[in-house]
Amino acid sequence: MRSTAEGGKIAPQLWHCGGMRKRGTMPEGDVDGHTPSGMNIPGKVRRHVMTQQDIDDVVRAFAEGARDAQRLGFDAVEIHGAHGYLIDQFFWEGTNQRTDGYGGSMAARSRFAIEVIEACRSEVGPDFPIILRWSQWKQQDFTARLAPTPQLLEAFLVPLIDAGVDAFHCSQRRFWEPEFEDSDMNLAGWVKKLTGMPTITVGSVSLDQDFVSQPTEGDGSTSEPASIDRLLEMLDRGDFDLVAVGRALIANPDWPQSGSGR
Repeated sequence: MRSTAEGGKIAPQLWHCGGMRKRGTMPEGDVDGHTPSGMNIPGKVRRHVMTQQDIDDVVRAFAEGARDAQRLGFDAVEIHGAHGYLIDQFFWEGTNQRTDGYGGSMAARSRFAIEVIEACRSEVGPDFPIILRWSQWKQQDFTARLAPTPQLLEAFLVPLIDAGVDAFHCSQRRFWEPEFEDSDMNLAGWVKKLTGMPTITVGSVSLDQDFVSQPTEGDGSTSEPASIDRLLEMLDRGDFDLVAVGRALIANPDWPQSGSGR
C-alpha cells in the first residue's frame, strides 16, 4: 500500500448502517434495515427486528471483516459505533427497546457492541489495534447523550475496553465544544482522562460550522475555513492523541501541511 510505503498507517472502517438502510437499497433490495427493536427513529417501528440469529450473523461478519483487514496488510481496524447506525442503535435507549439480554440497562445495551469487539479481537489476536468510533449525538437526535455525566461515561467505556478496544474515536459535531460543565475538555479529552486510553477527536476541524448547521435551501452558504489554533492548543496539552478530518481534507488534500511544524 502506498500509504504504508510513505510511512503512514491505514485502517479500514467496519460499518453496519442498521435501520438507516432503506428497502430497495442494493444488493438485496427486498431486505429491510436491521434494528434492535424495529425503530430507526424512536417510536416509529418500520424496520426489521433482529433475531438472535441475525445478531450472531452480524457479529460474525464484523469478525470476518477484521480478520480480512489484518490479512490484507492493514495496520488496524475501526468499528463504527456512532451516529445512530446499528451498533449505536443498540447503545441508545431511544432505538433499543428490547426486553432480552440486549436491552434495558446501559450494560445490556452495550452487549451487542461487546460481542462484536470480542469476536474481532478473537480473530486478530492481542497485538492488532481495534479502534471504536462512537458518539453521544445521533443523526436521529442531535441532543441525545448516552452518558450525561463523567461517572456514567466511565461506566460505559470500561466494559468496551475490557472487550478489546485499544483506542476511542470520539465524534462530536464541533470538536471545540466542552462535553461537561466546569471543564473545557471535549469528548475525546474526557474519554482519555477517565480511561487513560488513546483518543481521536473529530468534528468540524478547521471549519466554522458543522454540516447540519448549513442552510438546507440553496442560498450558496457553505462551511468556511477556520483557524486550527484551538485544536493545536488542545492537542499540545494532551487532551487527545490524534485528529480525524473529513470535509476539510476532501476539499484540500494538502490539509495536513496546515499543522506542519506547529
